[in-house]
Amino acid sequence: MIDPTQLSKRNRALTRLACDTFRFETDSLARAIKKAGRRLPPKVHKQAAILIEAEQRAGHPKLALMLDADQINRAAEAVETALKAIDPADQRKGLVLSTLGMMSFNLIVVFTALVIILLWRGFL
Repeated sequence: MIDPTQLSKRNRALTRLACDTFRFETDSLARAIKKAGRRLPPKVHKQAAILIEAEQRAGHPKLALMLDADQINRAAEAVETALKAIDPADQRKGLVLSTLGMMSFNLIVVFTALVIILLWRGFL
């Protein structure tokens, strides 16, 4: 049987880790995972759902007996590993580089179209 206070403490720690990683504020694991959205893989969403459901069931005396401690521990470790593997600085750098790449490609296309139109009209 899992201690409900230990489970809620672990979920709060995962919530704080998600808030620090993605730079937002929330008070529950469910909201943290929802705010993280596509930045987390679907597997992590499923593992977090296991933790959220376990926390809800742990408060009920009869439902708490049906919880699988090994599954909950594996889910918590998977979520923690996934959150620790994310580097926010690298994500920001990737966003800046992709934006600059997109802008430079658009400038090249516009400049090429301008040269082709000027050649076609006979100005060059």
